[in-house]
Amino acid sequence: MARSRTQFVCQKCGSSYPKWTGRCDNCGEWNSLVEQPAETVGKSVVAKSAASGKVLTPQTMRSIETDDRSSRMPTGFEDLDAVMGGGMLAGGVVLLAGQPGIGKSTLLLQMAHHISTATPVLYASGEESASQVKLRAGRLGAEASDDLQFVASTSADDIAATIRSGAYRLVIIDSIQTLSLAEITSAPGTVSQITNSSNVIIRAAKESGAAVILVGHVTKEGSIAGPKVLEHLVDVVLQFEGDRYGGFKVIRAVKNRYGSTSEAAIFEMNERGLELVKNPSAALLAERQNSDGSVVLATLEGTRPLLVEIQALVNSTNFGYPKRTASGFDLNRLNLLIAVLERRTKLNLSDKDIYINVVGGLKLNDPAADLAVAMAIASASAGRRLDDGVVVFGEIGLGGEIRSVASVDRRAAEARKLGFTYAIGPRSKDEFVRGVKDLRQALIDYLQK
Repeated sequence: MARSRTQFVCQKCGSSYPKWTGRCDNCGEWNSLVEQPAETVGKSVVAKSAASGKVLTPQTMRSIETDDRSSRMPTGFEDLDAVMGGGMLAGGVVLLAGQPGIGKSTLLLQMAHHISTATPVLYASGEESASQVKLRAGRLGAEASDDLQFVASTSADDIAATIRSGAYRLVIIDSIQTLSLAEITSAPGTVSQITNSSNVIIRAAKESGAAVILVGHVTKEGSIAGPKVLEHLVDVVLQFEGDRYGGFKVIRAVKNRYGSTSEAAIFEMNERGLELVKNPSAALLAERQNSDGSVVLATLEGTRPLLVEIQALVNSTNFGYPKRTASGFDLNRLNLLIAVLERRTKLNLSDKDIYINVVGGLKLNDPAADLAVAMAIASASAGRRLDDGVVVFGEIGLGGEIRSVASVDRRAAEARKLGFTYAIGPRSKDEFVRGVKDLRQALIDYLQK
């Protein structure tokens, strides 16, 4: 009897090996190889395709006809429509990823309820039963529509057949990691199941013109779980970020074939579900007290200007090695700014514990946050504070110089709208911004109290 062939597939990157090894040579991940039956035995797939292929009939761009399926479906959240490039596109496949408990299922059920008022929607869950989803729908007020239908299934074959039926314009699958194909013997969540199930679903979506939203799990590092090829298969990749226990939650487009990746939608969770934050700057600064170590930063979330409070705390260390901690800000960037402060100013921070906090649970990737963080540290260390009504922004170079940043006019306009008197930042034509040449000048001129 012929011995069945097996292969070992990395669950991180999808590379396969003829025998088990402790570490994947491709991605460097340890203990990620799982034994699976070889999908092809004997004659290679390449050789088979050479004999079975057929000549395709191409079309010119002028001869291709468009239909009404290319119209957009509004999600019910104006900012989320902007993130997607104008709404859900018929035949488009969206991958939504985020931490467990952050609100993915809540958001999708709210979207499904809104879209079902105009067109049939199918919500397919492989993680929850019908009664569990009904409880959430009752809390969100999403159980009245007859066009919002639900199935509990983990079969990718059945869901793909339902999509091809053409009865629904939007199908939500929660989640892709729970689906499996009957012809593949490996367990749900493995690389082969995720890749092949996704291909079957995407092919059905393109044939029928139905929009599909796939929910994806994330790893401990925050990246999307499963093979990287999953992100290449879909049209839009949305990242749901924030603190699942409170604070603001942000949705960004990591990849978007139909729109920009620079937009962001900011949400807040309450008893009625997720709601868009109309004026996040005012909400973030509502409880601020102007004390030493507190600086208001004019930053950008996508193309939206946002004012956020940066807090710094500086204490004498009780150990030989000072501690540096940052919440919402890159720790390596913080260490670099501390080094610039010590080298380019007279501050001595080598024996100080330094803590940085971005209020509201936001995570800053804006280089314009450098000056605000540096001035917050200097303010906490010297026991001095900035004047009331001052916002700060600017990138700091290794020489201590203040470099220009993008969208100065938008940052200044947002600060004016909330009643701030002036901004400290790089030199600009805007009279609202008081330009500073370097970090030393900013500290000497504005940290007086």
